[in-house]
Amino acid sequence: MADQAQILPGTLDLLILKAVSLGPLHGYGVLLRIGQMSGQALLIEQGALYPALFRLVRQGLLKASWGTSENNRRAKFYELTATGRKRFRQETEDWNRLSTAMAAALAAQSEEI
Repeated sequence: MADQAQILPGTLDLLILKAVSLGPLHGYGVLLRIGQMSGQALLIEQGALYPALFRLVRQGLLKASWGTSENNRRAKFYELTATGRKRFRQETEDWNRLSTAMAAALAAQSEEI
């Protein structure tokens, strides 16, 4: 789709942390939530999502536990740990600083430089 944006390198983890910060989710639920949060502009492929979830669990940012999905299937659910909440806050601040700086740089006019 032409309306979908490409995810910048390094942003998938932040998107996952945001999605899970809104409540525990199974892997496919994370994909759906990121799509919902972005108005379907960001669609993550499962081949990228599951290694990222595994990495975030290994880093202690997410906790995984088995449960039953809404369609009665066994699924692994993810939720933020205390360390994950702290990292999410820090990365959100960093992203906001970067996006503000990028917007300022891209809006600069020749007479302002």
